[in-house]
Amino acid sequence: MSSLIPRGGSLLDEFFKDVAPGFYVRPLHGDNLPSPAQIKVDVKESDGGYTVHAEVPGVAKEDIHVSLEGNVVSLRAEVRQHDQQKDGEKVLRSERYFGQVARSFALPADVDASQAKAKYDNGVLILTLPKKQASNAQRLHIE
Repeated sequence: MSSLIPRGGSLLDEFFKDVAPGFYVRPLHGDNLPSPAQIKVDVKESDGGYTVHAEVPGVAKEDIHVSLEGNVVSLRAEVRQHDQQKDGEKVLRSERYFGQVARSFALPADVDASQAKAKYDNGVLILTLPKKQASNAQRLHIE
């Protein structure tokens, strides 16, 4: 039955929209909060490291947090949406929301966090994550 319910709305909303279109008021911001699966990422690997492109549209760069621990990358964004009303306007419906979305994923090798870089442009977070160089491990002679 869930396939009958339209995406982003309920069956009742669709009924009133079809039966009485003059009484149906669309929400100003009817979109649901993004789920962790909606933070879409592309991860590319080169010899020296990884490049991650993550979509986080509509979020200020100050509200995006990235943490690196070993080979685990964690992304967190705080979603804040405000509407402003001007003089003479009448708000029929306003659905404001606040919340957080987060996503973590593991890379095949550890990342050198001290050399990592992040850039945010047009709703896309770009992470440049160099691979951690192997330490000069030596084989010990067993007596």
